[in-house]
Amino acid sequence: MSSYTSLLKTRGVARIIAAQLTARFPFGMLSLAFLLHIEHTSGSYGVAGLVLAALSIGQAIAGPLTSRLMGVLGMRPVILGTMIICSLAISTIALFPLGIAADMAVAFVAGLTMPPIQPAVRTIYPKMVNSKQLTPLFSLDASAQEIIWVLGPVITTFVSIQIGTVWGIMLAVVFLVGGGIWFLTSPELGRVRIPRSKRKLGVVLKKPPVLLATIVGFLLVAACAAIEAGVVSTFGEGGAEAGIVLAVFAVGSLVGGLSLGHKPIGPWALARRMAIVFFGTAIAAAWLNVWWLAITLFIAGIGIAPALAVMFAIVSSSVRFSDTAEAYGWVGTGQLIGAAVGSALAGFLIDGIGSVGAFVVAASLAFVGFLVPLLGKRFHPDLRGRDASPIPDTEPVQAITG
Repeated sequence: MSSYTSLLKTRGVARIIAAQLTARFPFGMLSLAFLLHIEHTSGSYGVAGLVLAALSIGQAIAGPLTSRLMGVLGMRPVILGTMIICSLAISTIALFPLGIAADMAVAFVAGLTMPPIQPAVRTIYPKMVNSKQLTPLFSLDASAQEIIWVLGPVITTFVSIQIGTVWGIMLAVVFLVGGGIWFLTSPELGRVRIPRSKRKLGVVLKKPPVLLATIVGFLLVAACAAIEAGVVSTFGEGGAEAGIVLAVFAVGSLVGGLSLGHKPIGPWALARRMAIVFFGTAIAAAWLNVWWLAITLFIAGIGIAPALAVMFAIVSSSVRFSDTAEAYGWVGTGQLIGAAVGSALAGFLIDGIGSVGAFVVAASLAFVGFLVPLLGKRFHPDLRGRDASPIPDTEPVQAITG
């Protein structure tokens, strides 16, 4: 833990981690908040699903676009502009009964303008710490984001049920705007400038490590989404057991990130971490008992944050600084699509063979997620003793402001 303690003492690191987590907190709130609100107002989970699909499609499209736009207009203008539009769109769904088509259109706009906080902060990180601290910082970031997925749904459910579904959504807006302003006022956003990329949109995917991270991220998040669907199906939406098991799953990821984050990243790193996820998920399917699932999914969770940290590091080390934000945008888009695909596949299997079907889907996805980096080892950078920072551009990339 000493490496993380010294990391958090580095100037600005603790502040910017806290600010970006606050700004991204709605990511763990909005899906459930929209689901509860739309079902409450329309009486249909199907309609709520359509609105959530529109939100996800908008986010998936926006990932590389808004990330790349930061190199053209700057981080602050893009984040501020998207934050304003997104918060207005989310508030519109909460405050005005629009109907199915209009709700879907507004949700699509909300997804399309979701502020690119994650690509921005991961672009800034290499400029804040030395090369030895960068990999632990990626791991700490991946671990800390589990707070979003543990507390976000709990807070949303409590507020929506005890106070009202409108307030559940509006609380997400408060986090989005408050955290966004906190992040925007961070001095690091003024000290780091992303150069305009000279390459066409999508060319960064020709970098094998970026494509590898995008594919494995898709499979990892798809497996996690299937696990979540399986747990909810097993214990019911209102069952306390579901919340406990999913919280333990997230705690496993947090423990894994903090335990393995300082380990050197060799060419087998991603395959080994995905093997942990596969093993825990595969044995979870053997017995759908609350204690068995808690133990096995804790094991599966140990590989999640470390796998994400490896993906962030191999992307960072493989692209020019001007392409980092777009590269992380593509990785994020892969994960969003994975969440939708994993949930859908799990749903089909749950309807067909019961709750165990979701765990079969999750284990299958995790196994492919293990095979891809195993077979693609030659595309995985060996970062042992190497700097994980992006490749420098030929033009200056930092502008220090007073």
